[in-house]
Amino acid sequence: MPVPYRLVLTAGQRQELTTLRDRAAKPHLREKAAAVLKVADGASLRAVARAGLLRPRRVETIARWVRAYQTDGPAAFAVRAGRGRKPAFSPSAAGDRA
Repeated sequence: MPVPYRLVLTAGQRQELTTLRDRAAKPHLREKAAAVLKVADGASLRAVARAGLLRPRRVETIARWVRAYQTDGPAAFAVRAGRGRKPAFSPSAAGDRA
């Protein structure tokens, strides 16, 4: 049987995550903060991954979010530059063809 993940938050960390969960402008920040709070409240990574969020996630994803929070705090939730879909069309490249 897997050992439950233990995450202990200070009152300040809990307040910071609660504020982020309730008021962040970007949905991915709210989701990550909610996941970390649920794990800190004693929910298993598997339970949070399966039914604890708006959509199911992989257990490894939840574990990665928790580890990142432990290492870098809420700054770890931000999407780094260079991530995401690259543009398929560049207006500057279109001007070169003319």
